Amino acid sequence: MKRVQQGFTLIELMIVVAIIGILAAVALPAYSDYIKKTKVSEVMSAATQPKAAIQEFYTVKSSIPSSTQIPTDNIKSQYVTSVSWDGTKVTATAQGIGTGIDTKTITLTPTVTTGGESLNWACDTTIDKKFVPASCKAGS
Repeated sequence: MKRVQQGFTLIELMIVVAIIGILAAVALPAYSDYIKKTKVSEVMSAATQPKAAIQEFYTVKSSIPSSTQIPTDNIKSQYVTSVSWDGTKVTATAQGIGTGIDTKTITLTPTVTTGGESLNWACDTTIDKKFVPASCKAGS
């Protein structure tokens, strides 16, 4: 009577473990970068909150508001230390995201469009571009 093979050989199991190890070595850094990108997008979101109020002020009064006319002290987030409007730019400062990102900023600066009815927003950041949302990479 012929005996049927049962289970896997040791070499087959070692190959599977090696493949899983290689996949994990590639996936963990990618996952870490993905988490940082998600947290940085929250900083970007906090920076964009005052934009509507600034645009509305500009549309109604045809001038850019001063720093006291746009309140930003109520913008709070787990990953944002502060958001400020100084009359020329909105700045959001990151915190609690990780080494290389904490204390860095995203800055949005308005410029009057040709025709003068709306504002264009330029984005500048001290955060590594690989973590910043696409809307800030393009400079918009």
